[in-house]
Amino acid sequence: MSMTKMIEIDGREVAFRASAAIPRIYRLKFQRDIYKDLSALEKAVGKEDEGNSNLDLFSLEMFENIAYVMAKHADGSIPDTPEEWLDGFGTFSIYQVLPKLIELWGLNVRTDAEAKKNFAQQTGQ
Repeated sequence: MSMTKMIEIDGREVAFRASAAIPRIYRLKFQRDIYKDLSALEKAVGKEDEGNSNLDLFSLEMFENIAYVMAKHADGSIPDTPEEWLDGFGTFSIYQVLPKLIELWGLNVRTDAEAKKNFAQQTGQ
């Protein structure tokens, strides 16, 4: 099961999709673990506010890559690289977009866990 959410970026609505395929897509494209990266970003952003940001460049790149994968998963017409996709926007705040992506991912993970639990209860496994 997948979940899709529209998030406003630079004045336009962008679709983002979370599903069980995202960790694999992210790992194949960036050779990284999305669970670890999202957790690190959530901790880093949770401690900061937009006016007093100390996020390093690597954290910003992780955010851009996660956002790109989830957007590309929702809309196959998006360019094939994060750089090309990001080039279609002006500047925007990680602090406005990242919490919404984390929320979408959390809803997807919770929905998958509930579906597995219900399946196990129905089948006696």
